[in-house]
Amino acid sequence: QVQLVESGGGLVQAGGSLKLSCAVSGGTFSTYAMGWFRRAPGKERVFVGAITSKSNTYYANSVRGRFTVSRDNAKNTVYLQMNSLRPEDTAVYYCAADVDKYREIRYADEYDYWGQGTQVTVSA
Repeated sequence: QVQLVESGGGLVQAGGSLKLSCAVSGGTFSTYAMGWFRRAPGKERVFVGAITSKSNTYYANSVRGRFTVSRDNAKNTVYLQMNSLRPEDTAVYYCAADVDKYREIRYADEYDYWGQGTQVTVSA
């Protein structure tokens, strides 16, 4: 089975930066589309960004220009670089793998495997 482990979350002041990592094991990482989602307090889980197996990237309007998704196939790892952080970015961030469908990269139901999440807290 495919396993995903997020890391890199923490507490940061508004305007600061964090870089999240998601290490993937148990499958052929280079063929997967990889997504990032987040769940803020009292909110639904929403799409943040994603990257395809060909390294095409997609972003939610709320993070475009501030966040960057990248992947390193040699390390079986996907990253989320977050700059200019705002208090409304506070959430648990999840990475997810789509191993076989590759139809709709912005929807959570597309994905087959999920990490347990990492907390990001942005103070005002």
